[in-house]
Amino acid sequence: MGLILLLAGCLGATGPQAPAATDPLETGHRLMAVGEYEAALTDYYRAAAERGLTAEVLTAIGSANLNLGRLGQAERHLRRAAETDETFVPAWNNLGVVLIEQGRIAEARRVFQVAYGLDRGESDEIRENLQLAIAKSENPAYDSEQKTEFRLMRRGGDTYRLLATP
Repeated sequence: MGLILLLAGCLGATGPQAPAATDPLETGHRLMAVGEYEAALTDYYRAAAERGLTAEVLTAIGSANLNLGRLGQAERHLRRAAETDETFVPAWNNLGVVLIEQGRIAEARRVFQVAYGLDRGESDEIRENLQLAIAKSENPAYDSEQKTEFRLMRRGGDTYRLLATP
């Protein structure tokens, strides 16, 4: 009896109701937050098909690839995101993270400076990423003096903070 009532509740005046559509970009963000990067990437591609290749979607795709260690693909998508919307701070920040990961410190420093300027210095994460890039560029022995491991930490939306742990 309970099952019949439950099913009856799903019927509308014109027949069964489809479940509410979910936003694939938001679903992808939730999957990224729990470390399901491949699944997130699938949802981000779905978002691209539905919304087009906006700066937000391209940044999300780039960020998923970054977390999967696909630095070349991540860089390509993040550069395209920054070109699509030159004011989209998460694209610039995450591109800087990719460049740091690739050892391209001077370029990363310039990219973080762009992100910091666009953000007007409001984000602690971007400021810390910039400070790390400055420290690494001003002290070439920085890497040889200590072995540093970098981790990404998601900080709302599509912005990531680069964490250095000795």
